[in-house]
Amino acid sequence: MSLAILRSRALAGLAAPEVTVEVHLAAGLPSFTLVGLPDTEVKEARDRVRAAIQNCGFEFPQRRITVNLAPADLPKESGRFDLPIALGILIAAGQIKAPELDAHEFAGELALSGDVRAVRGTLAMCAAIRREAGPQNGTGHNTARAFVLPLASAPEAALIEGMNILPAKNLLQVCAHLAGRETLAPFAVPPAPTFAHYPDLAEVKGQAQAKRALEVAAAGGHSLLMSGPPGAGKSMLAQRLPGLLPPMTATEALESAAVHSLAGTFRLEHWNQRPYRAPHHSASSAALVGGGGTPRPGEISLAHNGTLFLDELPEFQRGVLEALREPLETGHIHIARAARRAEFPARFQLVAAMNPCPCGWLGHPAGKCRCTPDQVARYRGKLSGPLLDRIDLMVDVPAVAEADLSARGDGESSATVRARVTTARAVQIERQGKPNALLSPDEIDRHALPDEAGAQLLKQAMARLSLTARAYHRILKVARSIADLAGAAQISSAHVAEAIHYRRGLAD
Repeated sequence: MSLAILRSRALAGLAAPEVTVEVHLAAGLPSFTLVGLPDTEVKEARDRVRAAIQNCGFEFPQRRITVNLAPADLPKESGRFDLPIALGILIAAGQIKAPELDAHEFAGELALSGDVRAVRGTLAMCAAIRREAGPQNGTGHNTARAFVLPLASAPEAALIEGMNILPAKNLLQVCAHLAGRETLAPFAVPPAPTFAHYPDLAEVKGQAQAKRALEVAAAGGHSLLMSGPPGAGKSMLAQRLPGLLPPMTATEALESAAVHSLAGTFRLEHWNQRPYRAPHHSASSAALVGGGGTPRPGEISLAHNGTLFLDELPEFQRGVLEALREPLETGHIHIARAARRAEFPARFQLVAAMNPCPCGWLGHPAGKCRCTPDQVARYRGKLSGPLLDRIDLMVDVPAVAEADLSARGDGESSATVRARVTTARAVQIERQGKPNALLSPDEIDRHALPDEAGAQLLKQAMARLSLTARAYHRILKVARSIADLAGAAQISSAHVAEAIHYRRGLAD
């Protein structure tokens, strides 16, 4: 038989469409041709496959070899096709028999020695195989194809329930399995339970108002902007937000792990831990929102179901910050290129920090600031009104007094605050099925209307602060979160007043 057909997977965002690897051997001058829109990494498979086949003791066919990766209009990238290409050549040449070939899918990069190396995107590929197989039948039989992949990728693949995972160390093991001589043992070791370890909020001295704002932000999933001089503790506060959020659900943990798997940054020890990303202010738009010739997730997607911290917010490029507006509203990001399009989840919680002026000391009791009003205005003007309008809370973080620094054991721990946040979040899920930050205008009218005194106070704030309709709705969302933390069914004027207080900084 001079033709072999195998199954593998490509990556298109979080999707993993099936790829048919067709290998044909024909008479003629020896050649090795790859077709089907392969990129450079896939084209280089010719040299890796040739060396791996020879080093495993097989004969590389001196014939005209054509490898087609179908569908032809789907771009193919990375070295995951090395293993199915090598197997296809050996099967087409008649060096191994594979009667159960169609019951398997393959992915793995080959070393020159024939070892199989880990590939990125394992979770996305496994999820696609399991989804296309449909639900298990009444007998519990798994109808999904067995997935042959590198041993190093097996623990990650095991996170998808119902998969038949066959890990292999090298090409020889896969050949022996397909020939029926030595069966690959299914990988069924569940991931070890992990316990999230986050920095403790009790380590932050003073800053009672900022801690309260952090708790409100965690309770409702709201975005937060902190302004204060250097060394006041803004970064410390942001680092402790993930530890205040409720534990991740199984679905959230799998979504976050899948995004990191696409980027090649997933580690099993980080399973079930909320992501925390803090890109430098020199990051480009593609680094923050994702992109590239082959679209890959950016920092906002890597922070999915976690926290994105942007320190020195005005120092980011204006275009980079404006690119955050869509994902802040929708929770996902569309990457469009001439030949490819991809969509990534981006339901992150934004926490940003900035100085009050270019030197950072505006308003300090020691009078250190020497910035002119024009310099302060230009510095703050780097943040557009539409972006600030999408931030729910703003809080001043003043310099910490010496008395607060020397105090011991007077702050609440993250566990104590997290218990209140988890209770408030559970109330929101039971009431409306989502955190308060995600409420639509219609849902706000049903779940977040204040009492008469609160409505009157909000009306006055709208007139005096010239707030937009978006700001009006965001104040109600924050007030709803404050009421949930207090265990109140009705939003009162006190809750609205606190929410307006967090909004005033955006209107100044």
